[in-house]
Amino acid sequence: MSTALAIAGVTAVLRDLLNDGLINHDISSVLGSSVTVSVQAPDRVVAANAAEASQLNLFMYLVTPNPGWRNEGLPGRDGSGRARLSNPPLALDLHYLLSAYSGADLHAEILLGYAMQLLHETPVLTRAAIRAALVPSPPVGNTLPPALRALADSGLAEQLELIKITPVVQTNEELSKFWTATQSHLRPSAAYTASVVLIQAQQPARSALPVLTRGPRDAQGRETGIAVQPGLEARLPLLTRAAPPAGQTMAGIGDLVVLHGQALDGADRRVRLESDMWQVALEIAAEPAQPPDRPAATTAAFSLAGLAVALPVGIYRVTLDATRPDMLNQPKRMSSNRLALTLAPRITNLPQTVARAGDGSTTITLQFTPELRSGQRATLVLGSNEVAPLATGATPTSLQFRIPGAVPGSYLARLRVDGIESPIVDMDLSPGDAPHFLNLAVSIT
Repeated sequence: MSTALAIAGVTAVLRDLLNDGLINHDISSVLGSSVTVSVQAPDRVVAANAAEASQLNLFMYLVTPNPGWRNEGLPGRDGSGRARLSNPPLALDLHYLLSAYSGADLHAEILLGYAMQLLHETPVLTRAAIRAALVPSPPVGNTLPPALRALADSGLAEQLELIKITPVVQTNEELSKFWTATQSHLRPSAAYTASVVLIQAQQPARSALPVLTRGPRDAQGRETGIAVQPGLEARLPLLTRAAPPAGQTMAGIGDLVVLHGQALDGADRRVRLESDMWQVALEIAAEPAQPPDRPAATTAAFSLAGLAVALPVGIYRVTLDATRPDMLNQPKRMSSNRLALTLAPRITNLPQTVARAGDGSTTITLQFTPELRSGQRATLVLGSNEVAPLATGATPTSLQFRIPGAVPGSYLARLRVDGIESPIVDMDLSPGDAPHFLNLAVSIT
């Protein structure tokens, strides 16, 4: 694969192709003047107050991902984002505008015609052509600029796929926008696409060893294979839902969360709560779900009591581990799939009544669980107004909020921590009940 120098390498090869083609066709004799090939932005081709010489300009104006290669080699890292699994290539298409310049009549048209013929007859940049342009033989030493010498290490000639040159049709509107954006005068031009450039890093990646046997070996060391039991019922623990109590969608400290799924029974059942953000990896013993007549194969529960310090507000991965018989009826430690569980803050001193001060302001003190971690942002949503705390005090479970010009009345209160709000709606309803709010209000007198 190529390196990051490949983009400049393609431009250099195309310039060399055009330059050699003009020399081979003796264009200088046809025009009666020398001809150059540049790779600059259109607004820099002709200097201010300078005579316009006969020349071709190749400008790369756009780089886009190649749709055929963009998903090759993904994913590049594991689920945590830390371990590199592979070096997926960065597949790019390069878009060029070939323009002809000249102050003489018909010179620009002649140049553009020869250039388009050259690109038409060279639809693919061969490896030999790339090496001849980027690694000249015999070596020219230090006569080349440093940037051109560096292109010899681009790896463009060794990449898996060859570079193909394809003409592109541009509408009058597209051309008008292009020349207007570059603040240049319109010139005879043609658009081309060079595809595909494969840029790939060469970083060490984790590579698994080949599989030697399927299943355990017998006494003679032969492969015994694996047991397969087809069917619609899961053989490994499968979690389908994590249900906080009272019909809520988010759990809180002290809640008993019920896990629903299949094949959740077994010995030594434990629930794992993990969060990469807060570097939490906590194991909790699973217990029977309530009511006790629920089958253990489809339900399991775990308690969040006493975890106000260990678990901050956030989103956690939930996994169930249990020892169950495998296909060969041998006990084996098995892990379920992962589910997301949101841990929300809970205000513990509501409802409450506060009085206004002489200046019309009031101060509200909220106590809550779990503890507020460093870096977390907490605000009070009083009714429909959001209020920032006075300061994060020494007590991580209490905050004060000052409201200037407070209007007397009763307001529902929500504590918002990193975008996660404390529950305010009563979800534990029977069929036919009207929805209503929980009694979590602040009365201002």
